[in-house]
Amino acid sequence: MSNIRTTISPPPLEKKSFTEPAAAWEYLAHIYHRNTGFVRDKLEALSRGTVPEGRVRACYPQIEVRSTSYGKSESTLPYGYLHTPGIYRTTVTSPDLFRTYYEEQFAVILKNHGGTIDIGESQTPIPLHFALAANAPIDGAALAELGIPLRDVFDAPDLTHTDDEIANGTFVPPPGGPYPLAAFTAPRVDYSLYRLNHYTGTEPEHFQNFVIFTNYQFYIDEFCRVAYEYMEAGHPHYESFVEPGNYVTRNARLGGGTTGVQATRTPQMPAYHLTAGRSRGITMVNIGVGPSNAKTITDHIAVLRPHAWIMLGHCAGLRNSQELGDYVLAHAYVREDHVLDADLPLSVPIPALAEVQVALEQAVQEITQLEGLETKKIMRTGTVASFDNRNWELRDQAEIVRRLSQSRAIALDMESATIAANGFRFRVPYGTLLCVSDKPLHGELKLPGMASDFYRTQVNKHLLIGLRAMEILRDQPAERLHSRKLRSFAETAFQ
Repeated sequence: MSNIRTTISPPPLEKKSFTEPAAAWEYLAHIYHRNTGFVRDKLEALSRGTVPEGRVRACYPQIEVRSTSYGKSESTLPYGYLHTPGIYRTTVTSPDLFRTYYEEQFAVILKNHGGTIDIGESQTPIPLHFALAANAPIDGAALAELGIPLRDVFDAPDLTHTDDEIANGTFVPPPGGPYPLAAFTAPRVDYSLYRLNHYTGTEPEHFQNFVIFTNYQFYIDEFCRVAYEYMEAGHPHYESFVEPGNYVTRNARLGGGTTGVQATRTPQMPAYHLTAGRSRGITMVNIGVGPSNAKTITDHIAVLRPHAWIMLGHCAGLRNSQELGDYVLAHAYVREDHVLDADLPLSVPIPALAEVQVALEQAVQEITQLEGLETKKIMRTGTVASFDNRNWELRDQAEIVRRLSQSRAIALDMESATIAANGFRFRVPYGTLLCVSDKPLHGELKLPGMASDFYRTQVNKHLLIGLRAMEILRDQPAERLHSRKLRSFAETAFQ
């Protein structure tokens, strides 16, 4: 079987042109479902002992648009532009999951540039792994008995199609194009969709467009408590609450009840989702401790193209004037997390985004019922330093205190800079609101009794601030939220 040379593929489908976003999506979905179904059918036949007479191959669908002019549109949206005359392409996966997203992107491009959306088959093979559902049953024993390596019959993931060159701004298209239409290729998206299920214990379809990351389980516990209250009270906006294991509690307003089974084992970075129509709810993920987790999960959630994400957690206060329980609104970051050094040089500044900063400050004022100078007494805006060494206190204090002082840092943690930097890299609006839980430079460490009282009085308020900030962002127009600060010189047209 290792010498198979012929290729077995479904009959080719013609490329078609569309001026209606919904019709373009329908043909896109048709190609995808037909081609992934072809691969699955051949695998099922193989498990029954029917060996294909050649190598099985079906390809991802492809979107193509053309620009013939350098003319500008009057739209104020920070996306939807074809920067240079020429052909733009991207491969596509999971069209059902991304239906709203694709139809919105199609509509903006058609409005800005006219022309057509051309849908056809690409030359990028669909790997066997990605043609199957994440939890699809496979007769592994029957396949093993055949003694035929699956890679001899089916395409496997090719890492040359899954890198982040486009998002990183390092991809160099051939002269005259084709230029990338989206930041992520279909295999790159598929890779992350599978990783999301593995790391968070929930299917990608449950993720919402507004994401909160935290580094403590206390916040998740409070999020669950609030979510259950919303479901019981028939909250007017949220429709369901989803927990690891895809366990769904429906809003009493919609009939209530539960479906699924709660996870018996906690996943590495569990995700919880307050869902709403068009994915305009809130997802919360406990990323645990460390910049590696923060990079891992944001690498994967980014392919879902969320509208915003923020970090909501604890930090070490670095100023003697701070009190335990004070808030820190980050407006700059000292990036000593190092996990993104190869993707985003340290010379690249990570700017504060006004839209997110204003939403967080407004949420603090609404939840605490404080204004003006009173707000400043409990919240300080400044630089947050993120280290990759949790035991930084054990280093030479003279050296580290000097550097922190030079940076004007007011707080230190391990995740915030990573989440902000990956938001910048992937064009996802980002922000950080931390709560001071200790002051190690001033001898104020958490003791068990103090910690319990602190968490009991502060976590609820902090969580409510995060939820309110996301609701404020949700109600903003897209052209305001997706800041043009995040767009590069030759940007992809898809948001």
